[in-house]
Amino acid sequence: MIELPPGGLSEAKDEGTRAALIEYGRLLFTKPCNFFFAAQKLEQLPPVGLPEVAFCGRSNVGKSSLINALCNHKALARVSNTPGRTKQLNFFELGERLVLVDMPGYGYAQAAKEVKEDWQGLMFNYLRGRPTLRRVFLLMDARIETKPADTMAMQLLNEAAVSFQIVLTKSDDTKPAWLAQRFEAVSKLARRHTAGHPLVLVTSSEEKSGLEEVRAEMAILGDPPAA
Repeated sequence: MIELPPGGLSEAKDEGTRAALIEYGRLLFTKPCNFFFAAQKLEQLPPVGLPEVAFCGRSNVGKSSLINALCNHKALARVSNTPGRTKQLNFFELGERLVLVDMPGYGYAQAAKEVKEDWQGLMFNYLRGRPTLRRVFLLMDARIETKPADTMAMQLLNEAAVSFQIVLTKSDDTKPAWLAQRFEAVSKLARRHTAGHPLVLVTSSEEKSGLEEVRAEMAILGDPPAA
């Protein structure tokens, strides 16, 4: 049996190890994933339990769509065409091994100032203070350049020593040359932060591409399967 590297795909030294990690992720996502909790205030968070991974990013970057695609579910996480619609932390339990957290979007310019501050206060307080949080998947739209709000999120995560991994979304709507440019740019950004994971993931929820790599990275962070 191949020993899986704790660092995930970035530590896979051969194709056999990479394939084993991909399969490990695939098997985890054959398990049921169910919504079980929502919190609009810090004091409403559920008790700590299973390891958690959070999905963070600008409003309308595709967090809910990615969660649905990963879990092979059409409506597990609510998808809205209205930026800033998600106003709470939504918790989903996956196979009794891992909790997925869909976070409110940040950087939506048209949101009311006090509401925007409330969302960001809840989000960042959760990030800083959750002992079971293993990693934040920081989603960025592959079609557009990095925004100041993304840079600020990376700085805050770095200062709080919260591990984050950049995931480029909506790659199906991007020309190859631009996608390569974006990949290089965000890879450099990740390397500038001690909390940044070196491996940038590229995904399309529409075409279901890149999902197996995200699943592998998530699976290695969860509790091991029962013997």
